[in-house]
Amino acid sequence: MALPTRQMHTNLVLRQKHFSTISNEISPEGSLKMENKRHNLDPSNNNRSGSNGIFNMKSMSLIILTLQNASLILTIRYSRTIAGPLYFATTAVVMAETFKLVASLLIILAEHKGNVVNWVSFLHQSIIGNPIDTLKLSIPALIYTVQNNLQYVAISNLDAATFQVTYQLKILTTALFSVVMLKKTLQRGQWFALVMLFIGVGIVQLQHGKVHAKSSDTPTPGPTRKQYPMIGFLAVIASTLCSGFAGVYFEKILKGSKASVWLRNVQLGMYGIAIGLVGMWIKDGEKIQESGFFTGYTGLVWLVVFNQAFGGLLVAVVVKYADNILKGFATSLAIIISCFVSVFFFSFQLNLQFILGAGLVISAVYLYGKSAMTAPKPHDGTAHPTKI
Repeated sequence: MALPTRQMHTNLVLRQKHFSTISNEISPEGSLKMENKRHNLDPSNNNRSGSNGIFNMKSMSLIILTLQNASLILTIRYSRTIAGPLYFATTAVVMAETFKLVASLLIILAEHKGNVVNWVSFLHQSIIGNPIDTLKLSIPALIYTVQNNLQYVAISNLDAATFQVTYQLKILTTALFSVVMLKKTLQRGQWFALVMLFIGVGIVQLQHGKVHAKSSDTPTPGPTRKQYPMIGFLAVIASTLCSGFAGVYFEKILKGSKASVWLRNVQLGMYGIAIGLVGMWIKDGEKIQESGFFTGYTGLVWLVVFNQAFGGLLVAVVVKYADNILKGFATSLAIIISCFVSVFFFSFQLNLQFILGAGLVISAVYLYGKSAMTAPKPHDGTAHPTKI
């Protein structure tokens, strides 16, 4: 009798497992488990996991781009207004270009798996062995160097929030140069966004002229450096013109060749350092001879230099993973962060007029990016890279 009893017990256990399996198939938990099994067996789902990786890279790009945009302007502003010896902005531009050049060279070395011989051969062939192609980068390098120096002039004479908002005119200048140089067609929504952007910046500048006399914009107690808002405004306008032209010209170069962004950064850095040294000698040569190249350099100044160099390298990552909406969203967040930090640490006075103007600019930035994403794209078969 023991054997049948054992068989009955075994049959009972099997039935329980059978009903448990059926219930798992019916229940959400069981459905989830079976779906996971099917998901693991389905090779087509590898693309989905890849898209999740891209999504994570987009999220990371958003965070990094936002923090870099906001922190660079805020740290430059703070470093240019605190009491003590003031560093030469021209030297900071040269140092930033130097760090960016070194970083780009190391990235190319990593792409060659640390093989120094192949690395040197590649650089020699790409730069020295192709002088005409390398010479093309001298124009954007010159303009970028002028732009970086103008940014220091502008931020030294405008509060961080006003500069951050006004600097978004680079979207307008980039769009106009794209239409002229790249023959791009803007959508109706993009033109509307550009008009909104222009109006928003105008409102911010009008209110800045009214409240400047009331706001000291001094982050710490001590001597207040003389501010010239009109010089700052003209400098930021000139900087946006430089940004628009150089950006479109650089895009045209990238589309006309197969060279990597890192190689282009090396070429830009070579010219940028040389041009920056010439400009530094013309503007501050005598003062640097008297007080030294690194006069006024503190930990904060080095942070500014590294941040500016990092921003130049970040462009390559953003171009690969971020779309126009993401970049616009990051810019909008950076403006908001700059405004809040300026209120609490720079005695910046928010009022209804500034909020209205900044709101128009933020909305315009987002709308422009969204309209660009919905624009019809040319067929790959008919597209031809434009060469310079």
